[in-house]
Parts: sequence; structure tokens; C-alpha cells
Amino acid sequence: MSAKLFSKSLSSTDLGGLKSLLEQAIGPVPRNLMRMFMGEVPIGLLSQAHSNALSKVLHGLHVQRDCLTWDGQLMSADKRSQAIGCAAAALRVQGLITGWRNELYSFWGDIAGDPDPGLPEWFRLERAAFRFFGLHSHAVHINGFTPDGHMWCARRSLTKATDPGRLDNLAAGGLPVGEDLLSCARRELSEEAGIGVNLSCQLDRVGRVTTARLEPQGWHHETLWVYNLMVPNGVVPQNTDGEVSEFMCLSPSQVMDRIHGNDFSKDAACVIATAVLQDQYFSGTIMS
Repeated sequence: MSAKLFSKSLSSTDLGGLKSLLEQAIGPVPRNLMRMFMGEVPIGLLSQAHSNALSKVLHGLHVQRDCLTWDGQLMSADKRSQAIGCAAAALRVQGLITGWRNELYSFWGDIAGDPDPGLPEWFRLERAAFRFFGLHSHAVHINGFTPDGHMWCARRSLTKATDPGRLDNLAAGGLPVGEDLLSCARRELSEEAGIGVNLSCQLDRVGRVTTARLEPQGWHHETLWVYNLMVPNGVVPQNTDGEVSEFMCLSPSQVMDRIHGNDFSKDAACVIATAVLQDQYFSGTIMS
């Protein structure tokens, strides 16, 4: 009900703006990016400079006029992980991959369903390297609504490797190796907002949105799995891992003002739009 109160407070102009956000969630691929293939399957997108650097450190990579082809399909998943991981480590030493987290993501290609630890991986790779290679990653984002239809929002720490200091959802985080979506969402709620299992068991999955755009680190391509949580009166989020500098409880109009002012990260804004427009759709009032 709290999410519905938030949605009902928005004007048709607000809803139109959120719809535009989602329409632009996947940006055009710049013409100067080179597609990377594993055998005949496309897996990533790299700039010319990144392609040149990668060609010197990844065994089995063939540079052609307009694309890269890697012989990784001839290897086992473990061998692929080792080869591409060694290449990423070498690029880190060169200063070409920054924000190293010592945390691995699974790469499955462009899967249609849920990412799951039981799915056969193509390879594993340090999360900070995904943008360099332009690989498809996955993350969970949780919107925190109050009973009166306000929203709890987090401000990202200034030490974050991506989007430092910008507003985010109540909690969010990339999906690491070996974790399913719901477990990831509950862990992020605990670490980032101090919300335990008694409340996080009420998480409501409401949709997903894929975002893609060019960032300074490379091509960002991520599917965001969206959850809503009703945060009861008297519960104030408390960060425990140092990744959030503050929490703010904002009214719907304040959230929209911050979105229009570009204060939210692009992914967080798309997550809010996904939750709101899903609610509008199911209530029969979505804009055409």
C-alpha cells in the first residue's frame, strides 16, 4: 500500500518523466566501440584503447578490423576464468581497471531468466573489470517505502568507486558469485541499511530493468532486479558497511525533484521508475 500511495501522489507529468527514463535506460552503442566475441557469440564491448591493451594480455584474443574474437570457447569455464582473470589483473597493474573489489561476478551471457548460482557459468571475473570488458552484470535494488508513501533513500559514500555522493535506493548491490537474488537483497539490506531478516522477509519483487551506457570505466550493461519494502514507522535505516554517508526520507515530490536534478544515480532513478510504473500498470492507470 505504501508504494501505491507514493505512485498516486505523482502527476501525469511525473509519470511521463519516469516513462522517458525507462525508454532511455539502454543508450545507443557508440560507433567507436568494438564488439568482443567468444567464438561466434558476442559477449562484450570495448573501446579501441581498451581493445589494444587487452590484445597484449589475453591469450587467444584475435584483433580484427572491427571486432575482437577470443578462443575462450575452446576452454573449460575454470580455464576461461583463469585466463580472463589474469588479463584483468595485468590491466589493473597498468591502471586501466580501477576500483578493484576482490569480489567475483559470474558471467552467463545474456540470459532470459533469473541469474542463479546453479546455472553453468561461462566464467568468473572481478566485478571492477566488467565495465572494461562491457560485460552483462546483475544487481539487486530495494526501494524502501514508508506507510505514508514517502521513500527512504541512501546517499552513496564519497569513497564509492562508482557514483560517489549520489543518491541511491534504500539498498543496492551487485550479485556476487554463489548468491541468489533474494539472498543478495537481504544481505544488502542488512549491510547497507541495518535491516534484519524479520523485516527483509517481507521483500516484494516487482520487476527488473536493464541499463546500458558508456561510462568512464567502459560500457556499463547491467540488469537491475527491483524489490520494494515497506519500512514501518519508527524504523530508521542505519548503515553498517561504510558504503552510505546518510539516509533521507523523501516525499514523492522531493524524490521527483532529485531525479530531475540528476542527484540520483542513473540506475537508482530507473529502479524508482520501474517500481512506480509497474504499480501504475497493475492499477490500470499507466500512461500510453
